[in-house]
Amino acid sequence: MSISRRSFSLGLSALALTACQSTQGTSSRPSSAKPQGLPADLRPHLNRDYAAWVASFRARALAKGITEATLNAAFRDTGYLPGVIKRDRNQTEFTRTLEDYLSIAASEERISKGRAAFARHSSTLKSLEKSYGVDAKVICAIWGLESYYGERKGDIPVISATSTLAFDGRRGSFYEKQLIAALKIIQSGDIAAHRMTGSWAGAMGHTQFIPTSYLSFAVDYTGDGRRDIWSNDPSDALASTAAYLQKNGWSRGTKWGWELRPGETASRVIQPQAGGPRFAVTGNFNAIKRYNNSDSYAIGVGHLADRIGGAGPLRTAFPPDQYGLTKDDRIALQSRLTARGFDTGGADGVLGPKSRAAIADYQRSVGLEPSGSPSQALLTSLG
Repeated sequence: MSISRRSFSLGLSALALTACQSTQGTSSRPSSAKPQGLPADLRPHLNRDYAAWVASFRARALAKGITEATLNAAFRDTGYLPGVIKRDRNQTEFTRTLEDYLSIAASEERISKGRAAFARHSSTLKSLEKSYGVDAKVICAIWGLESYYGERKGDIPVISATSTLAFDGRRGSFYEKQLIAALKIIQSGDIAAHRMTGSWAGAMGHTQFIPTSYLSFAVDYTGDGRRDIWSNDPSDALASTAAYLQKNGWSRGTKWGWELRPGETASRVIQPQAGGPRFAVTGNFNAIKRYNNSDSYAIGVGHLADRIGGAGPLRTAFPPDQYGLTKDDRIALQSRLTARGFDTGGADGVLGPKSRAAIADYQRSVGLEPSGSPSQALLTSLG
């Protein structure tokens, strides 16, 4: 449930603590506590303007019912994260083709892991389907797309991320609402402040709920008194996703959609990529889009769900890309570049920045203009 895609995949610095020390009694020295394993730009940095913003925000938070104790706990050892601003500013405007999107969203590895995850949690998933009416395979597929079945939940402090983005101001009002919501979650006792981690944009847990969505839809499925979507046990997160879809229009017993055969018609048909597969879609397709307002995302969820359930690949081939290359051609290009020592980061047929850098490096090595653009001639030259 990434913020960038839906509208939307991470604590006070010493100066911010200084700005608040009249109520916290803290030192102005930099904190020794640093999130382990994070890049330097995603660790708290001193920023006087941010510190002043936090000091002014405290009054607004108090007015909305956030207690001093919650504020003190939440902003301890957190702070301004320049890497969050960098990632917010550098969100790509490039739109992947549906073929590229599905190559990632429904890769063989994600399908295999999805089938294994479904088998491990089949009792929970089937119980949720019975209770909420939402297809258990769709719940599992959203889990797979949002956090790779819990492997990539994000480890950036949510208070740092949302306060940094609220301070920055580009979407200040939106992120201040997320920050207030995050503080309410901490205050409710659902999660300790130091455990509230997520993506750089503040999306949290196994199925990447933003804080306001958490307040509206999160479920305590395990009955332990906490809606813990961060736990190694994904039950609360999966139940929360089921509740989200149910309350956003999911219709029990109805498919999300299906791939149409040549000449087949339906009441609502979409074809996101010219020359590619056509899909009949239902109201449940719209419910998935409430999670992420993208046709490609909703097809990705639906197709991955089908594959987790044992269905085969799409029947309709996608047309060659703008360079005249098919997916098999692109995989061959990546494989041949890698074999020559030019790392493409894998051979999935998706020519992202790393593949294009590898192409440019190869072109440069043989005296060609390093355009980074693929072609049939380039594929042939690689043997």
